[in-house]
Amino acid sequence: MTNWKPLSPSRYHRLGLGSAFGMTDVGLSRRSNEDNFLIDEEIGLVVVGDGMGGHDAGELASAEALSAVRHFLKNQAPLADPDNDDTIPAGSQRTPPGLSPDPDRTWSDAAMQAVSKLHDAVDFANKRLYAENLARFNPDGQGMGTTLTGFWQSFANGPLVLFHVGDSRLYRYRSGRLTQLTRDQTLYQDAIDAGDFRDLPPRNLLLQAVGPSSSVIPEVRSHDVASGDLYLLCTDGLHGEVADEAIMKVLERTTPATLAESCTALVALANDSGGRDNVTVLLVAAD
Repeated sequence: MTNWKPLSPSRYHRLGLGSAFGMTDVGLSRRSNEDNFLIDEEIGLVVVGDGMGGHDAGELASAEALSAVRHFLKNQAPLADPDNDDTIPAGSQRTPPGLSPDPDRTWSDAAMQAVSKLHDAVDFANKRLYAENLARFNPDGQGMGTTLTGFWQSFANGPLVLFHVGDSRLYRYRSGRLTQLTRDQTLYQDAIDAGDFRDLPPRNLLLQAVGPSSSVIPEVRSHDVASGDLYLLCTDGLHGEVADEAIMKVLERTTPATLAESCTALVALANDSGGRDNVTVLLVAAD
């Protein structure tokens, strides 16, 4: 894939949720960058992907999957307002009539609609990449693929609906506490969860990715949002190299005005730790 570039520029973006900034770096060992990230201010979508496949296929996979999710969500009918006969356009910046602006309230009907649409969006992205693999004569389970981790706030003041395939991560920093909101879909994590610490498999052996197989089962669920929340999306070029404690030290001094500086600091930590992989970080500060 020639002339690679991130799908979104490294600049401050304004979401209904708050401010966002993303950055990606090739690292110190790789010759190309197979990561990508996307911030869509119009529909409230934030997502990162870590491609795989070699010979530029990883670059194609991450860019295609992120673009496919955005395309699907932009071209779907608006979500229904559970308290009115009207609809809520995806990413609407207004507070829907009849809904409280309380950031801790979760609207189960609207959230479930968003969960359903995100399942369909990930399935749409997977089908597109899988078809491309078949066209390249790659058998089932092989060929290009990508992780996919992000969230969608489908209407103003609504819950975040996260979606996740693979081992990129979404963290939330709230009130001095760092919480990993996603679970790595890897053989290594399965072994840890099972309490089997003998002969642990490599950390990067994925249980599933978007693209190699005809079906994929994403983790999709909603979370409340509180003022002052800080969200970090990252590929394993960061969390595979840098301990959570070091990440938290950067986040605890981050403000909405310093998202760019904090992204730069996190990328530097990854490269100072060896830079063995591409690294992508994306920060979102909730108002």
